[in-house]
Amino acid sequence: MKFLKNKIVLSFFLLFTACSSIPGNTSNSCSIFNERYLWYKHTKKVEQKWGTPIYIQLAIIKMESDFDWLAKPARKKIFKVIPFKRPSSSFGYSQAVKGTWEQYKKETGNKLATRVRFKDSVDFIGWYTNKTETILRISKKDAFKQYLAYHEGWGNYKNYKKNKKVIKLAKKVEKQAKIYKKQLSECGNLLNKNKYIIF
Repeated sequence: MKFLKNKIVLSFFLLFTACSSIPGNTSNSCSIFNERYLWYKHTKKVEQKWGTPIYIQLAIIKMESDFDWLAKPARKKIFKVIPFKRPSSSFGYSQAVKGTWEQYKKETGNKLATRVRFKDSVDFIGWYTNKTETILRISKKDAFKQYLAYHEGWGNYKNYKKNKKVIKLAKKVEKQAKIYKKQLSECGNLLNKNKYIIF
């Protein structure tokens, strides 16, 4: 009985770590989905639900966390040595802050959503980019401006021209989105054939 219990715990642990580990090549969308086909299902659902292209979802996550489910901002340091508090409450795949995440859960009714679950993280990105389009009139296909709004927030977006650092980041997101888009055009048909029957 004890052996069976240990075996179940070990199996659950292996399944959990396999689902939460970082894909081997996060710069290639086809490679990501070959390793995590269920992720393709989730991003496809978000695209259908919110209208946010898969390549935009991936590009934002790539920049924010590089697909690290436990990603957090680096701690500030006192005298460049002593670890201090983190600059924000950003966490998980999407690096959503607590306040915006709570707003997302309230508005979508997804009360059990967690920032360490990929499914919830991409749905959050879909929700956020959809609101960005409504509030700021930015197309969900505009990776550059969508990321600026994602990083700076809807209220601070108008001041982005003063922030050269965030402009540089947004250009990287735009470039990565184009790469992901091209890659998906090459493997999209195969992915849509339901290689794995997972729902």
